[in-house]
Amino acid sequence: MIVCIAEKPSVAKDIARIIGANASHEGYMEGNGYQVTWTFGHLCTLKEPHDYTPMWKTWALSRLPMIPPRFGIKLIPNNPTYEKQFKVIENLMQHADSIINCGDAGQEGELIQRWVMQKANAHCPVQRLWISSMTDEAIREGFKNLKDQSDYQSLYEAGLSRAIGDWLLGMNATRLYTLRYGQNRQILSIGRVQTPTLALIVNRYWEITNFKPEPYWVLSTVYREVTFTAVKGKYKSDEEGQKDLQQIMGKPFTVTDIATKKGTEAPPRLYDLTSLQVECNKKYGFSADQTLQTIQSLYEKKYTTYPRVDTTYLSDDIYPKCDGILKGLQDYASLTQPLLGKPLPKSKKVFDSSKVTDHHAIIPTGVHPQGLSFAEEKVYDEVCRHFISVFYPDCVFSTTTVMGKVEEVAFKTSGKQILIPGWREVIKPVKAEEKDGEEKEEEQVLPAFTKGEQGPHEPRLAEKWTSPPKPYTEATLLRAMETAGRLVEDESLREALKENGIGRPSTRAAIIETLFKRQYIRKERKSLMPTQTGIELVGLIHEDLLKSAELTGIWEKKLREIEQHKYEAKQFLEELKQMVTEIVNTVMADTSNRRVTSQPVAATAAVKKKRVSKPKDKTAEKKTTPSPDAIVGTVCPVCGKGHVIKGKTAYGCSEWRNGCTFRKPF
Repeated sequence: MIVCIAEKPSVAKDIARIIGANASHEGYMEGNGYQVTWTFGHLCTLKEPHDYTPMWKTWALSRLPMIPPRFGIKLIPNNPTYEKQFKVIENLMQHADSIINCGDAGQEGELIQRWVMQKANAHCPVQRLWISSMTDEAIREGFKNLKDQSDYQSLYEAGLSRAIGDWLLGMNATRLYTLRYGQNRQILSIGRVQTPTLALIVNRYWEITNFKPEPYWVLSTVYREVTFTAVKGKYKSDEEGQKDLQQIMGKPFTVTDIATKKGTEAPPRLYDLTSLQVECNKKYGFSADQTLQTIQSLYEKKYTTYPRVDTTYLSDDIYPKCDGILKGLQDYASLTQPLLGKPLPKSKKVFDSSKVTDHHAIIPTGVHPQGLSFAEEKVYDEVCRHFISVFYPDCVFSTTTVMGKVEEVAFKTSGKQILIPGWREVIKPVKAEEKDGEEKEEEQVLPAFTKGEQGPHEPRLAEKWTSPPKPYTEATLLRAMETAGRLVEDESLREALKENGIGRPSTRAAIIETLFKRQYIRKERKSLMPTQTGIELVGLIHEDLLKSAELTGIWEKKLREIEQHKYEAKQFLEELKQMVTEIVNTVMADTSNRRVTSQPVAATAAVKKKRVSKPKDKTAEKKTTPSPDAIVGTVCPVCGKGHVIKGKTAYGCSEWRNGCTFRKPF
């Protein structure tokens, strides 16, 4: 008997229908020589500290670091549904002739199923079903081309290394900081990806808080209802601007030069998960997690391909299938009609097998969708339009730059005109597109100018102020996580930086949700802001290894190299063990911030509280309200040298005499 194990009941039912296992039983289906069963995502997890030794049940600094000699797994406890289903799986696998792993074709899917098979003590041969979509055709093709499980050993090792690394850092650093700074009242959660992500948000908060706006002046003039701006740019003083303003008042405006240049704009890249989450957050306000759940649903309904991907390319073997996919997009017939009946263009920006590892970019399958929710309609539309657009020609436009002059003061304006829409027939530009939280003005359309023409104009000198950086939105935070904290607009450069991104496309949404759940961050409209707890937690952490997005990105790169057989999992784990030991020793030996320990991190009402040692008397059991001055004594977030002190009207830095600008009003 061949046992197939899928990751969800719905997926198992589709597989069972196609391979002829139509008889239903408790927890599995059977027929045609197959038994098809399922998990519910994770059924197993790494053992907790107390599972290794009773000594680790009690939280104590003297018992850190906790490094098990060998890591083990266990069934997720206190879940009768999981326990019941696992017994079914275990019984089937004990009597199986062979097993087919039908889990999601990715690192997490590989880890989930391998742990279940290990826990069930399965010893028969195992094959792997590896598919990128859930269409009937893809499943049949996958069963004809089953792989040996050993082909995916490095993928499993990378997933296991990631899980162990998160355990080592999370368990040890959380206990360390909770015991050192939480004052037995609050768990201070530290995570390998979570904490650097929080640090990005907190650092941006301090950049905004400590930003000192500076005035500048802009000289412009309106000629023939078109605004021209002085070529000099920003004036540093009102006097400097007024001098030029007085010089041009009442004098005629002269057009000195007109230059028109044609340009082309290629279609946008296909979607990977992060770019899809970014676009849906900008256009529809969907959270990263909402977009992930929606595209996962579309995948399971067979309408789109595997979503948890970090590439924007298609492999060359997909090209012959594209014509059929386009024909299946019935709701987009007006857009696909010009493409059908002739060879589709094959661009290296779209089809490049060298840029595809496990899965290609997200595209539609060509299966006609029915009964979609509002969110599914929007996400599906994004995927379809991007797929269609890559086969359209480039957009051709002309940029006209007009130079003018009044006396000795030069002015300039420019406008853009679409000559051939090309792919813009498929993807319409958003009128007020968000760019890092601010609206982008539309390009102005220029009238016909003639070189040498003159006329009256309306000059003005406007006072403006420099602006602080914008708070992160989920869209810009996802981009920052993808490029290790560096916001990059250029698509090709962003592709190159992905290798050092923090987190994985499939986990970044969950990281953001975790920060919300632990009340380290909150949302103000679209902006992500740190809570006081989040601010103070990051302020306590001195070790760059724990909060540096760039360093975390390096760890992520090593995990990818484990997948690619370029790096040893054993070496990665040894480095992590050494790092955890060094962090514990550093914090324990640090006597320079003794004052910090005198005040606990301020707790928010909904933050989970847990006692880490039994109180000795009843007075210790009384709940105390954290002091509003808990920030006092923490290391200055601006200079890193002084400590936060309380003044008459605001908090400041003890190094204020030496030029530190940190100031926070009460």
